[in-house]
Amino acid sequence: MYADVAVCLPLTRTFAYRLNEPVQIGCRVLVPFRKREVEGFVVGLRGEPPGDIEVHSIGSIIDRTPLVRPEIFELCRWISEYYVSPPGEVLKSALPPGISAKHVERGLKPATTFENKTSGDKRDSENVVAGFSPRPVLTEDQIAGCTAIQSAHGFHTILLHGITGSGKTEIYMQAAEHFLAAGKTSLILVPEIGLTPQLTSRFAERFPGRTAVLHSSLTRRQRIDEWLRIYNGAVPIVIGTRSAVFAPLQNLGLIVVDEEHETSYKQEEVPRYSARDTAVMRGKLAEAAVVLGSATPSMESFRNAESKKYEYVALTTRVEDRPLPGVEIVNMRDEYAAEGRQVVFSRRLLQAVAERLERREQTMILLNRRGYAAFLLCRHCGFNFQCNSCSVAMPYHRAIDKLLCHYCGFARRPPKRCSECDSEYIHYVGEGTERLEAELKTLFPEARVGRIDRDTMRHLRDYERVLGGFASGDLDVLVGTQMIAKGHDFPRVTLVGVIGADTALSLPDFRAAERTFQLLTQVAGRSGRGDQPGEVVIQSYFPDHYTFQLACSQRFEDFYARESRYRKAMFYPPFTALAGIMVMDRDGGRAAKLARQVGEFLDTLRSNSIRVLGPAPAPLERIKQVHRHQLLIKSSSRGMLHRVLERLQDHLEERKIGPTRVIVDVDPVSLL
Repeated sequence: MYADVAVCLPLTRTFAYRLNEPVQIGCRVLVPFRKREVEGFVVGLRGEPPGDIEVHSIGSIIDRTPLVRPEIFELCRWISEYYVSPPGEVLKSALPPGISAKHVERGLKPATTFENKTSGDKRDSENVVAGFSPRPVLTEDQIAGCTAIQSAHGFHTILLHGITGSGKTEIYMQAAEHFLAAGKTSLILVPEIGLTPQLTSRFAERFPGRTAVLHSSLTRRQRIDEWLRIYNGAVPIVIGTRSAVFAPLQNLGLIVVDEEHETSYKQEEVPRYSARDTAVMRGKLAEAAVVLGSATPSMESFRNAESKKYEYVALTTRVEDRPLPGVEIVNMRDEYAAEGRQVVFSRRLLQAVAERLERREQTMILLNRRGYAAFLLCRHCGFNFQCNSCSVAMPYHRAIDKLLCHYCGFARRPPKRCSECDSEYIHYVGEGTERLEAELKTLFPEARVGRIDRDTMRHLRDYERVLGGFASGDLDVLVGTQMIAKGHDFPRVTLVGVIGADTALSLPDFRAAERTFQLLTQVAGRSGRGDQPGEVVIQSYFPDHYTFQLACSQRFEDFYARESRYRKAMFYPPFTALAGIMVMDRDGGRAAKLARQVGEFLDTLRSNSIRVLGPAPAPLERIKQVHRHQLLIKSSSRGMLHRVLERLQDHLEERKIGPTRVIVDVDPVSLL
């Protein structure tokens, strides 16, 4: 017997090995590969060797029982094919890092499903919900949402479009309760680790002892232990970030993707999959209900609802009939004229913060840039200090007194004099969250100010400490990046300020307006979620831009209609299929040459339904000393797009060009 093995390397093909003992599909094995031994997964069995080639024997079998269940195995196969990703790397992503045979022997029990535990006696099924906390009274919209989910039979995808504060989380919990009582399990995905503590605590209160958590801030041992609990059927509800889409739940009844529009659901390393779209496919394989929830749905999901591919449920009112916050846009050009200089905080925002402090209410201030200053500039010759390895300016971080590259991590002390002209006139340009925190403490010495960004949030306990302190009233003002913009529910917050709202609009990405609208709408929704009405102050140099005007009214449908006209005219998603091709090399000349060769090959495949843009240097042309050139392939047919990508893969294999030099990204979320 022979086995087809997908090695855990960036290779899209599989390799045949001779079997010396029986093995099941899905088991991990160690195999000789070139001059070393590597891990791989058995993906097929055959009676004869392939063709006239020398076949080596499998070195050893790691798993006697496949840890990747058949349903997850099929999901990984789909990911590999759809996202043109190495099958071994995809299968490796389905297991917690570092899990070994010893972990399995110690922690693996005969698999039981929650259905087996509850279906034997009707009283047991009733006891499943007996200890739950009291449920709040639902709004009419919430009742309609629950009914749509609970009446779903088999695979069914629902776009739950609810304005901020409309009670989507309560719908998720009641849906999970419904499927739990039926003996089925639930998977709840959130885009960021910072959202898990609050959501987990609510689910743990409603379903004591029946939830597990999966995310990257857990230690390796914690992730393995949680994974084994899920595999053994000890818990019926899993809450986690992107990789939790592979959670080994059996008898899956419900998948929820909260804040489904978030770009963090797309993995930017191999394998480059979207957890949202993968969740929909997992629901299809498991015959489960899939709920995509958001106050600002992605253009793609809303288009699917518009075309009746997804069922659409709208939540148009906040719980307890609370009003949406009032939104005011401050023209920062007027502030500059009045102050005679560029200021961080407008007079209107400072006045609003002072009022909240006086009334003992809370404020959140968003600036989607960390650090103290955006970059250093020589006022004499105009030189700005860039990273040696990346084509980006280095922000200044005052806490460590260093310029720090946010892409490669390179750090250096800020120079006293310009390295180009030896001038001493070095100017710190722009602001980040670190500067906002410092200036607020200076302007309001009595205020208790906290900050959430990647510099301060190193571990899950950091999130719990700051968010817990803000929730309990120990902080008056919370400053942060987009980490504070969604999912949080703080009833004392009555003011949200947005600094630098224009920044994202200037990015060379066709989704710039969509991202800005989503961010503004989401952060505005943090205000006025309690008994007191909320207010939002947005600072902008372009207050008349349609993105800001529509964010004020929070009318997503109007934004979708306006943005759709642009997308259709320019042949961009959701009205076309898109793939990005990134060509990379440490030598800039070689990268440009290879990109031209790839472009020439793709030119031979052009047709009325295939358009190719590029090659051209990527907006971030160099990262970590690697030069990057980019092409985009657009197609009116997703099937046609994948046929082109298959032809490209065959061409690259013939020329022995590895996947680390030419990267294929299907449905890219970033074009930088």
